[in-house]
Amino acid sequence: MLGKKESASYAVIGLGRFGMALAKELAVAGKDVIAVDNNENKVKELRVYTDYAYVADELTKEVLEDMGIQNCDTVIVCIGEKIDTSILVTLNVVNLGVHRVIAKAISEDQGAVLEKIGAEVVYPERDMALRLAKKLLTSSVMDYISLDNDVEITEIKITDRLTGRCVRDFPIRQKFGLNIIAIEYGGKTDTEIRPDYAFQDGDVIVVIGKSENVQRFEREYGC
Repeated sequence: MLGKKESASYAVIGLGRFGMALAKELAVAGKDVIAVDNNENKVKELRVYTDYAYVADELTKEVLEDMGIQNCDTVIVCIGEKIDTSILVTLNVVNLGVHRVIAKAISEDQGAVLEKIGAEVVYPERDMALRLAKKLLTSSVMDYISLDNDVEITEIKITDRLTGRCVRDFPIRQKFGLNIIAIEYGGKTDTEIRPDYAFQDGDVIVVIGKSENVQRFEREYGC
């Protein structure tokens, strides 16, 4: 059982592809991770990465408490496909007083219920599909992250129309309502943007702003 630690601790409940990858990544990063699933083979695989991997057929509040789930800073419930189980387990974790509960959902209806009971909701399959669609539809977009309130962070490859122009001479904030938060060039990432920096061929700018403003920028300056 995981006791209360000074560093951030996590629990991942459900070791499908999403949960397994998440638990491994957190453990490899040196975090304390409780991993839970009803599949003994998956749990054995996780024991290479964490000492706190448990097999559990039932995930009642009492079972979760015995594992020390209440001592975790963040618990991620990755049982998206079994909707009733997902909701019940999430409710049990919330009732244990965990500071941050994140739950995987596969539908808007499921997500709405999970939010009602106090969880943050993620949609891994939908988000991956949106990221792929974004790349396919706009060749200048390298990657993007969708945030709340229709705001996104987007990596955009510089085109010939911007090559040679200085940051201060390009009215991206005034015209598009976007802010450049990083420039990637020559294998490096610079977050301290100099006004006199001249965009070069192959540069990638990382911008943050409203999705509609990013789309306007892409239409005018994208490939």
